Amino acid sequence: MGVWESLPYPHTPTQVNMQLKNVLVNDAVGAILVHNVVDAEGRKALSKGKLVRAEDVDKLRALGRQSVYVAALEPGDVREDEAAARLAQMVAGDKIERSKPSGGRVNFYAAESGFLTTNSTNLKRINELSGVTLATIAKFAPVAPKKMIATLKTIGLALPESTLREAEKIGAVMNIAPVRNHKVAIVLTGSENGRARVQEIFAPPLRARVEELGAQVIVEDYVAEEEGAIANAIGAATGAGAQIVMLAGETSIMDASDITPRGIARAGGQIELYGAPVEPGNLLLLAYCGAVPVIGAPGCVKSRETNVVDLILPRLLAGERVSRADVIALADGGLLVG
Repeated sequence: MGVWESLPYPHTPTQVNMQLKNVLVNDAVGAILVHNVVDAEGRKALSKGKLVRAEDVDKLRALGRQSVYVAALEPGDVREDEAAARLAQMVAGDKIERSKPSGGRVNFYAAESGFLTTNSTNLKRINELSGVTLATIAKFAPVAPKKMIATLKTIGLALPESTLREAEKIGAVMNIAPVRNHKVAIVLTGSENGRARVQEIFAPPLRARVEELGAQVIVEDYVAEEEGAIANAIGAATGAGAQIVMLAGETSIMDASDITPRGIARAGGQIELYGAPVEPGNLLLLAYCGAVPVIGAPGCVKSRETNVVDLILPRLLAGERVSRADVIALADGGLLVG
């Protein structure tokens, strides 16, 4: 089964068989504490979820406890930490490290730099299981080694074995995608009089975005805002090995038939989308010259504040072919200011 393949399953709520009851401390050995036990100063002496052992009985008596509320597991029940450890192994793909379970919680960390990828369907299915919660950082968020990317928590002191068997059918939920498109070209356009200013306000923030995400700028060019010049610059960039071309200029692209789109088409490109439901960044243009993405960046990229380019650039660097539908889907949460 592939990393993102999953099988449909019928969701049927399941419950553990364990019994919760108040027992004398002598009878608590082998059972699980349901609540924390505190000392005279109110400090935690024994933690909920602890398996009571013979040596704990004297401690409970010393704390003045004659009885204690416990859970007794039945066949088919899996203690929270064991259940969390098993679930964690199921949901995490390669290049992800896991913490030891504690209190039914496992945290996940990136083992290398890249971007978090998630299977949204599988993530939803995992969270539909009774007693299981899994939260991740945003899809395609950049990650670095040891960065926390997700946390899993089981609810209650145990899960039924049947829930874990259902989870096995779902498949992996998350993985780390490396940077695949390392080589980026920045092509700035404008008048000769505006060259210094355009380079000053656009080049540094564009270069910083690329480099902070683990890629490199291999071409940085400035050409006249003319159809032929733009086409030649794109051709030269791709000829030099650029895997992504980023265009920005003295004037934002104002129409799908504007000079920059015509230059892209002349270079053999196909316009995927002009106009994005994201603010800042409505005037985004996305095109492809063969497999090479071409971003016509809106003027807001001169700021380091989050804008539409920050939402799609990680996906392009990870090698995803971002479609018109993908950009339109950014409308849900697309208002980034206000």
